[in-house]
Amino acid sequence: MITFPNAKINLGLNIVERRADGYHNIETVFYPVPLTDVLEIVPAAVTSLSCYGNEVDCPAEKNLVMKAYRLLQQRFDLPPVEMHLYKHIPDGAGLGGGSSDAAHALIMLNRMFNLQQTDSALAAMAATLGADCAFFIYNRPMMATGIGDVLAPVEVSLRGKTLLLVKPPVGVDTRTAYSRVTPQAPATDILDTLALPVGAWDGLLVNDFEASVFAALPQLWVIKARLMDAGAQYAAMSGSGSTIFGIFDSDNLAESVTDTFADCATFILPL
Repeated sequence: MITFPNAKINLGLNIVERRADGYHNIETVFYPVPLTDVLEIVPAAVTSLSCYGNEVDCPAEKNLVMKAYRLLQQRFDLPPVEMHLYKHIPDGAGLGGGSSDAAHALIMLNRMFNLQQTDSALAAMAATLGADCAFFIYNRPMMATGIGDVLAPVEVSLRGKTLLLVKPPVGVDTRTAYSRVTPQAPATDILDTLALPVGAWDGLLVNDFEASVFAALPQLWVIKARLMDAGAQYAAMSGSGSTIFGIFDSDNLAESVTDTFADCATFILPL
C-alpha cells in the first residue's frame, strides 16, 4: 500500500499563553497543501523503515513513522511490516512533513489490518506523537487551539490560487523559537480575518514567531518582502519556520519569481 503524505501551511499563528506544563496554547488555521512525501508499507518478516530522498537525520526507531507503527503494534499486536519513506517535504521548515508521515502511517496501517479505528480515535493517537499530527488525520482546513491538538473544521479556501513556498538553506528549532516569543492575546481574530479577501490579510493575519525568528535570521524577512514586491497577495512564515509562502493569483507570476531565490528550495503549488 502506498500513500502521499502532504504538507501544511499555517494561516495566522497566535501564541496565546504559556501553560503550566511548559507548552504553549496557540491559535492557528492549518491548511493542507499538495507538496508530498511518499510512504509505502508492505507485509514483511521483520519490521523495518528505509528512508530515501532528503536526508533524515535520526535513527529509524526515533522516526515518527516507526513511532506510529509501534503505537498501533502495542495496542493491536500488528504483524511486521516493511516501510519505505521518500522524503520530499523539507525538514525544519514549518510544513509538518514528519507529522504528516506519522498520521498517514496510522491511516494506512488501520486500513491494511482492518483495525476499524475511527478518524477521531486515530487523531487521539496521533496527538500523542506530536501536536500537529492529529490535523493530518482529517487533512482539511482546521482551526487549531490548545497546543495545536484541539481541532475544529473551518470554511476557508485558497482554491484557484497559486502557492509559492521558499525554503532557504537554514532551519529553525521549534523549541528555541517558542523560547523567544512573549505570549499575548491576539489583536485580531484569525477567523474574522480569513473571511476577508486574501489581499486584505496583510497586517491583520500574523504569525507571532516572525518577529523573533526574523531578528535571528533576517534573510527570512527579505524573502517575505520580495514575495510581496513580486505581487503576492499575502506572504508569511509557516509555523515556526523557516519556509516563507506567498499566495499568488497567477501561475506565471509565481514561476517568474523563483529566479529571485536561486539559493533556496522553491515549490510552486497550484491550489
